[in-house]
Amino acid sequence: MKRIFTLVSFLLLCGWVGQAQNDRAFEIAKNLEVFGNVYKNIHLYYVDDVDPGKTIKTAIDAMLASLDPYTNYYPESDMEDVKLQLLGQYGGVGALIHQNGGKIYIAEPYKGLPADEAGLRAGDRIVAVNGVSTDGKNNADVSSAMRGQAGTNVTLKLERDGKQFERTLTRREIQLPNVPYSGMVNNHIGYIKLNEFTQEAGKHVREAFLALKADHPDMQGVILDLRGNGGGLMNEAVEIVNIFVDKGTVVVETKGKVSSKNTKSMTQRRAEDTAIPVAVLIDSYSASASEIVSGSLQDLDRAVVIGSRSYGKGLVQNILPMPYNNQLKVTVSKYYIPSGRCIQAIDYSHRDENGRAVKVPDSLKVAFRTAHGRTVYDGFGIEPDVEVEPEYMSSLAVALTQKFLVFDFVTDYVRTHATVAPPDQFEVSDSLYNAFAAYLSDKDYDYTTLTERMLKELREVAQEEQYLTSIESDLQAMEQRFRSEKQQDLMKHRDEIAEMLKAEILVRYYYNEGRIAGALKSDPDVLRAIEILSDKQQYTRILKGE
Repeated sequence: MKRIFTLVSFLLLCGWVGQAQNDRAFEIAKNLEVFGNVYKNIHLYYVDDVDPGKTIKTAIDAMLASLDPYTNYYPESDMEDVKLQLLGQYGGVGALIHQNGGKIYIAEPYKGLPADEAGLRAGDRIVAVNGVSTDGKNNADVSSAMRGQAGTNVTLKLERDGKQFERTLTRREIQLPNVPYSGMVNNHIGYIKLNEFTQEAGKHVREAFLALKADHPDMQGVILDLRGNGGGLMNEAVEIVNIFVDKGTVVVETKGKVSSKNTKSMTQRRAEDTAIPVAVLIDSYSASASEIVSGSLQDLDRAVVIGSRSYGKGLVQNILPMPYNNQLKVTVSKYYIPSGRCIQAIDYSHRDENGRAVKVPDSLKVAFRTAHGRTVYDGFGIEPDVEVEPEYMSSLAVALTQKFLVFDFVTDYVRTHATVAPPDQFEVSDSLYNAFAAYLSDKDYDYTTLTERMLKELREVAQEEQYLTSIESDLQAMEQRFRSEKQQDLMKHRDEIAEMLKAEILVRYYYNEGRIAGALKSDPDVLRAIEILSDKQQYTRILKGE
């Protein structure tokens, strides 16, 4: 009797599942028919002509926006953007540009690429691209015009020091460097900066690590800097973990709707070094593959993670080919690191009353254990083993950046200084800083501090509650005193502004490598990593959770 009941239950369940699938198929077919009819009637009756490609793409984008920010549709015209995301490649001249006051400027030519080889400099104004004026164009417009298929030419009209000139550049397949800099931060600690997880990122990190070991056989530790790294290819993350973890170790698993597509990624080769102390630097912009590397090394108790909590992106995307050379990037699964946790911080399947996706609540976060038994949690990114308070830009620094005043001052500086000291020696002297202060004396860079906003709010609340008359004189005195104090902001924030000047000067003479190298000796995260890696007992205590 029990067997008969079980069989009947099974058949009923199969029937229910089959009915549910039929209902779902009918709903899909019905809504596709409705959508087709809506568009057909818009095409027939809307008062103005409708661009079918643009209209349909708008509909697709709106549909995908209801899912998550990582599921995107790319028409054939956007293939260069897809290549840049996946491969770190694009066809172009190799230069960053920026917009200032309605004009477009070269912000940074990349070392050894067409813009650099043609003698373009930061601060050159782009007047026209292939004879088309840049007036009224934005950054995206000009960038798109400068990009194109490798081997084709682009002619730029530029202006420098009031004089205009032309350069014809041959576009190349630009490969952005995964590892823009590696070196020693002191006699015993190595440093590797990884910008993104595009093709061969693992190979490049491995090569950088082996080069450091070969040149410095007494190296006692290495820092892997993943700050600001938004991720990329998952297999490259596994390759990087494999440098420090031996063959046969599970690094990451993916689990999605289609179980046959679930994967388990393991290290495939013998590690280069399973003993050297490792510190991984992360921040709130470290995401996806950066979290696989930092999280798996943390779960395996193979590295100390330093900095601030990571972004929390535990979603995996695949690129699917669409008709007519279009592409769909779609979220297909979540990834899980060795302890079993998923670090996805936002639940896109649930939205608040304003339609915003919600963060995973603390009550639903689950505790997991590392290899040595330390407690770690899912649901909110990678929490560092050693937290370093993040530094935020002052209101003054933000204003100087937005107005491009540091950039413009350094453009003038470069004209009169043929060389500067190497990155590890260069510092902003008092005379240089005073020259910058003098340069600002007739410039407009008004800014509002948090204190000013609070004083303004206090005045408004006091007026609303009818206390303003009695405290008016006190408020005026406070405001006057603050205005006087604010005039000293350039000296109060000297260290911060000097670092901005230093970075901009070094990138002009030594490219991006110089900017990175010059910042290391004053970087709080790097200094903390050096301290921990130089003290084996402290390093071991952290990994044991003591």
